[in-house]
Amino acid sequence: MRFVDTALEGVTVVELEPHADERGFFARSWCEREAAAHGLRMGSVQCNISFNRSKGTLRGMHYQAPPFEEAKLVRCTAGALYDVAVDIRPDSSTFGRHVAVELTAQNRRMLYIPSGCAHGFMTLADDTEVFYQMSAAHAPELSRGFRWDDPLFALEWPLKVAVISARDRSYPAFVAPATGSPVR
Repeated sequence: MRFVDTALEGVTVVELEPHADERGFFARSWCEREAAAHGLRMGSVQCNISFNRSKGTLRGMHYQAPPFEEAKLVRCTAGALYDVAVDIRPDSSTFGRHVAVELTAQNRRMLYIPSGCAHGFMTLADDTEVFYQMSAAHAPELSRGFRWDDPLFALEWPLKVAVISARDRSYPAFVAPATGSPVR
């Protein structure tokens, strides 16, 4: 596996290193020991699949509040998506910034999103499937989110939103905790 740092503290693209032969290839998609050596902490306790029928489907921006913050390892298993992480960790040097990565079934990249970051994505193709490994079990009472079009973050989505849930559409704007430093 190759670990590629992004502009956000702790948010990392994970790339496969395939070993190919006449049959195809083999590659590890996660190794706790290698990930830990790169500062990634997962401890996967739950896996989820999100299937999205239509191109332009938007899901986000989601996170879980303490004490069940969750790290995520996100991979596109069919289709393509524009995956976004927003740093909402008040003590982070990249607080308030975001990064976006295109994940496709063909490029087989994964995005590691540490706990304390919000996550969302937009599908770039019909019939897009997303596989998540989670470091914490879902705690509905601690589910949080903010608007996908919150002007504070100025997220630029690649397509017009075609499908979005009522819940995601109704999230409020993000309210930053008192940090002593402005959201950048």
